Amino acid sequence: MNYLYFPGCSLKGTGRAYEDSILSVFKGLQLPLEELDDWNCCGATSYMAISEMKAFALSARNLALAEKQAHSRENFGLVTPCAACYLVLVKTQKYLQEFPDIGDKIKTALKSANLEYGGKVRVRHPLDVLANDFGTEKLASFVKKPLKGLKVACYYGCQIVRPYAEFDDQHNPTTMNRIMHALGARTIDWALKTRCCGGSLTGTIQEVGMRLSYILLREASRLGADVVATACPLCQFNLECYQKQMSREFEDAISIPVVYFSQLVGFAMGLPAKELGMQRLFVPFKFNPAAESVKGGIHVHS
Repeated sequence: MNYLYFPGCSLKGTGRAYEDSILSVFKGLQLPLEELDDWNCCGATSYMAISEMKAFALSARNLALAEKQAHSRENFGLVTPCAACYLVLVKTQKYLQEFPDIGDKIKTALKSANLEYGGKVRVRHPLDVLANDFGTEKLASFVKKPLKGLKVACYYGCQIVRPYAEFDDQHNPTTMNRIMHALGARTIDWALKTRCCGGSLTGTIQEVGMRLSYILLREASRLGADVVATACPLCQFNLECYQKQMSREFEDAISIPVVYFSQLVGFAMGLPAKELGMQRLFVPFKFNPAAESVKGGIHVHS
């Protein structure tokens, strides 16, 4: 399998730690990623709400560029770490295929930019690549610092498996759990792993969005998690960056590291912390495998 890489806007900005860790981990596993040339916004967020057709056009341009860049490769995937980007790219593929009127309009728009899309791109999430292409057994062989004793709350969020379950179960995804087990960590069993974190509500109706994130952190902490692992830049931002405000608002001292799953993979592989973007975290993650402890992790009043 050959892999192109679509970072999307977030991984070049607020989700930079995600990009740092994804690129470092894939390099360490000898899975080369080639960034998509001249990529543009995927069409997520406000585009989809204001003009679905424009969102499809933006997304389809990326798919066409990927197909063009990988023209001589028979088996390739477009690795898309951001949950929103992943969803929109997959949704665009589905709609172009299932709704001919939309497909015709988008093909006409692409043609005006000297592009065409033949439906050959396979959009892939890095969770899917690591668990199913690379394999958890092989991943375990790269572990130098097992995460023994670490209890992880695997948080998938809304968009990776809903509404399109391309590589995992919609209601009970387990891919991230399998990866964490390969690293030597334990995972908690919790029902909120696909519940919404509040999404963009933290920027519009903050009290509603923040409460949704608080409910997730509270439950993860109640179940004994040492750290929350996520695969979405917006989820990571919401769950980590509002913890001080949550503590004031709900009179509950919330302090729990929220990291990208790829940072934990790189940590277990023994990759340098800076290469994984660990210094970018607001709530530090410091795990001592020998002592089997997380320092500065979780403090929640009951």
